[in-house]
Amino acid sequence: MKDKVEVTTAPRKRGPVAGTEEARRGGEAVRAKYGRDFYSRIGKKGGDTVRRQHGPDFYANIGRKGGESTKARQGNEFYARIGQKGGKSKRGPKQEPQA
Repeated sequence: MKDKVEVTTAPRKRGPVAGTEEARRGGEAVRAKYGRDFYSRIGKKGGDTVRRQHGPDFYANIGRKGGESTKARQGNEFYARIGQKGGKSKRGPKQEPQA
């Protein structure tokens, strides 16, 4: 006879479900109370905490994994295409080299 496995669920987070009208109104209330800059400050705090807990290599690893995933999904041509777009936007009109 097999033992029963007890399944427990994580306690539900407080507040409205993400993506709902209630969540949108809550976000607007926070923005009105603390200002737009508040989101940048709490994001920086979170990033600093992650860097302290996991080290700077953590960001390199997730960037590499994201790049591999994009390459698998989009193909090599994608990087060539966005590289050309980026190069064109950074430069002014193409000029002939001066001799």
